Amino acid sequence: MAVGYLKIQARTAHEAVPIGGVQVSVLDDQGNRIYDLVTDENGETKDILLETVDRRFSQNRYYTGLPYYSYNILARRAGFQDLYVMAVPIYEGETAVLPMALLPMQQAQRRPEQVRVFVGKPAVAMDGTRSQEGDVDYDPKVLRQVVIPNPITVHLGAPGSSAANVKVSFPDYVKNVASSEIYPTWPEASLRANIYAIITFALNRVYTEWYRSRGYDYDITNSTAYDQYFVNGRPIYESVSRIVDDIFNEYVRRQGQNAPYFTSFCNGTTVVCQGMSQWGTVSLAERGFTPLQILRTYYPDDVEIVETNVISGSVTSYPGTPLRVGSTGLDVETIQTYLNRIRRNYPAIPVITDKTGNFGDSTKAAVTKFQNIFGLSPDGIVGKATWLKISSLYTAVTRLAELDSEGSTLGIGTVPPAAVLRQGSRGQDVITLQYLLDVISEYYPTVPAPAQDGIFGSGTRQAVVAFQQAMGIAPDGIVGAMTWKKLYDVYQGIGQNVPSPGPEPGIGEYIVQAGDSLWLIALRYNTTVEALKRLNGLTGDLIQVGQVLKIPAPQTGGYFEYTVRAGDTLWLLSRRFDTTVDAIKNLNGLSGDMLSIGQVLRIPER
Repeated sequence: MAVGYLKIQARTAHEAVPIGGVQVSVLDDQGNRIYDLVTDENGETKDILLETVDRRFSQNRYYTGLPYYSYNILARRAGFQDLYVMAVPIYEGETAVLPMALLPMQQAQRRPEQVRVFVGKPAVAMDGTRSQEGDVDYDPKVLRQVVIPNPITVHLGAPGSSAANVKVSFPDYVKNVASSEIYPTWPEASLRANIYAIITFALNRVYTEWYRSRGYDYDITNSTAYDQYFVNGRPIYESVSRIVDDIFNEYVRRQGQNAPYFTSFCNGTTVVCQGMSQWGTVSLAERGFTPLQILRTYYPDDVEIVETNVISGSVTSYPGTPLRVGSTGLDVETIQTYLNRIRRNYPAIPVITDKTGNFGDSTKAAVTKFQNIFGLSPDGIVGKATWLKISSLYTAVTRLAELDSEGSTLGIGTVPPAAVLRQGSRGQDVITLQYLLDVISEYYPTVPAPAQDGIFGSGTRQAVVAFQQAMGIAPDGIVGAMTWKKLYDVYQGIGQNVPSPGPEPGIGEYIVQAGDSLWLIALRYNTTVEALKRLNGLTGDLIQVGQVLKIPAPQTGGYFEYTVRAGDTLWLLSRRFDTTVDAIKNLNGLSGDMLSIGQVLRIPER
């Protein structure tokens, strides 16, 4: 019997927040339940075996059937919308990793809605025409830099359609397209040739500003007629993922030119074109052709493969050489800092005990576990793919923390502003709007994040329209009572339902309230003013309402007092202060879960 493998990863906020306890059901195409699974603290399930078709059929261009079995996956968790992913292809010997980005339920929402994703067959099995157009010849005097767009903005429809846009990390985009275009069972040389063409096609669109120069707000579409196939929410195959991690910053160009060549392609059987034949690459690979030889068969003889290490959106640039046991210096310190912060969200990553800036055994263990969690080759070495993933995860988790802090400072509250906002509006209400959209954009991939500048410009209007479309509201770009209410419902739902990361080991967090002083906080937490100042890098005694302070672990048992604020629940407080709902209820003599704003609670100390 031919079998393939499936792994589910339930995460949200650009993977910054793993979602444990998700109930996952795997069903066959008749609706029969095959597996019932539960995600762990990393948001993952174990690998499962699924029956499928012999892989030889996916390597035979004359086979007219579908060379795989399809399965449906249903994910459910309290506080989140259900997610149903249909027609997931499983190939013999291949592991499909399915990302399930669950959406938080809205405030006061009684029942979850069901979000649906249809995967279906890859483009190589389709017979629709491909009319890819692009610039092929360039002036060799143009010395423009080729940059990896990270993220890349993808339009989920044909050019000019009203479909939504999503922003995706460039490596993840390439993995998705390769998994959507071709069969992952093909020979490695064939896979590499196709992935080089996919990378280069996308970089050509970015380099030539093919869509942006025409007034569009995206880099590329997912239309097979014009560009290359992308299915938002589909599984990625490990054979594809491994290759992309190795070559995502390499592309095809003609000798003497800097620009990415326009690497058009089609399946070469039901659809023919002047570019590369996807099925033809399989035959050439079976004859022993290398990826470059395959590319030169379909494109000019002088094409070459080069790399660019310029990546947009990175916090810090890859140092150029891998970091491993024995490496020292600032780059090692950077990775250690990032991993120590990421482990607050992913506690399975072990603590790094090596001396700062020295890559020892504990740093290797942390890197290896990170690689295991995020589907990278688990070698304990920080190469370009691991560096970029660590950097992007660090950006995601710290961004969420920054947004939480900003929300406390702004005092968002629970009542929406009464003002009607439109393009041209200015002021504090616009800042509130922009902040809400920024938070929501972390969880809703089709909503872009506007700049928080207090000016309702075109970027803010674009975000409002995208939000209205996602919520089924008339997309007029005007923020009236209905849009304000929906913004607050979604924002409050996120706060109520998304799990909070744990504190740093031995460290707690406290949000400064009106009337607080360092002396009062130190007294409450059984510590000293000096310890608070040292831990938070304070040079004076001044603190501000909404400021987040790190608190040393208490030296003895007991409790401290906390004043309930808008949006607080017993569950959220138990997560924030590393205790349990029952412990808070017992200490305060509570018989129910109801809290009142201004109520003073005793919180057990750890």
